[in-house]
Amino acid sequence: MKIAEKQIEVRYAETDQMGVVYHANYLVWMEVGRAELINQLGFRYTDMEKEGVIAPVTDLQISYKKPLRYGETATVRTWIDAYDGIRVTYAYEILTPDGELAAIGKTQHVCVKRDSFRPILIRKYFPSWHEAYERAKK
Repeated sequence: MKIAEKQIEVRYAETDQMGVVYHANYLVWMEVGRAELINQLGFRYTDMEKEGVIAPVTDLQISYKKPLRYGETATVRTWIDAYDGIRVTYAYEILTPDGELAAIGKTQHVCVKRDSFRPILIRKYFPSWHEAYERAKK
């Protein structure tokens, strides 16, 4: 199984009045992790979008375990949890500087035609992505 890691320095603007990372920022970091995984597999979202295909989130789960604070470095670990040729579920672990879990989550995406939002078969439209995802999920 391919796991991508991305380091993110917590910025002051990402914290709330309690001095911890505001919960919605974890979703942004998950997107950063997902893009890193896709890049490491040799692809870019922009290439898919140029073909008129987008990958909206259809489901999201996140569980917060331990706070992160300004000045700390978070590590986002991302991998393909499930893939069936239409839907992709990415899983995430966001770690504290000590390697403890700050948050865990999953996002599910379906590739659709931008103009109609009709789902597409990734293996048909993007066979190289399909092959890479099949290899990466093992």
